[in-house]
Amino acid sequence: MAIMTSVWAWRIPLAAIRGGARQLELTINGIGERAGNAALEEVAVVLRVRQATLGVTTNLHLDKLYATSQLLSEITGVAVAPNKSVVGANAFSHEAGIHQDGILKNPLTYEIISPEEVGVPKRQLVLGKHSGRNALRTALVEIGYTPTPQELNECYKRVSALADESKNVQARDLLVIARQVIPTRGMETAAAAE
Repeated sequence: MAIMTSVWAWRIPLAAIRGGARQLELTINGIGERAGNAALEEVAVVLRVRQATLGVTTNLHLDKLYATSQLLSEITGVAVAPNKSVVGANAFSHEAGIHQDGILKNPLTYEIISPEEVGVPKRQLVLGKHSGRNALRTALVEIGYTPTPQELNECYKRVSALADESKNVQARDLLVIARQVIPTRGMETAAAAE
């Protein structure tokens, strides 16, 4: 019997459900009794989003998945891989401009489930050299600035230059750029980014 080590390991439990199984042996963060068990967080999400197709329900509290993962990581001292689906730090993080734009227009474009549904506080639009203007505009609005098209272009140039130097632009960097480029109109909240 092959050990399930791929990201497709959740397919075996789903086949078992289709075959009538009503109990699954799964892991959290890949930690479990034996090697080869599929990840609870992945199977739980598939069961939720494909509930109508599979015809089964669970009593799982999906909004506790992230907190459970974090707690287990804290207890065991084993960090969750940043790219781990559902509970990894980058699971709901987007840097590419086309992804960011798609997420802003319709989150289902790149996310099968919202971060809040699995207990992740919110998705992250990482500002970097691949980010687009729509994500930048959204980030500026979140810290209280509403740029004109010209101000947005200037902010974009500065963010791109900074991203070339330091990879990702932090909230404090964006605040400095916004303060330099966008005149105060009485609505900005500096505390939002600090």
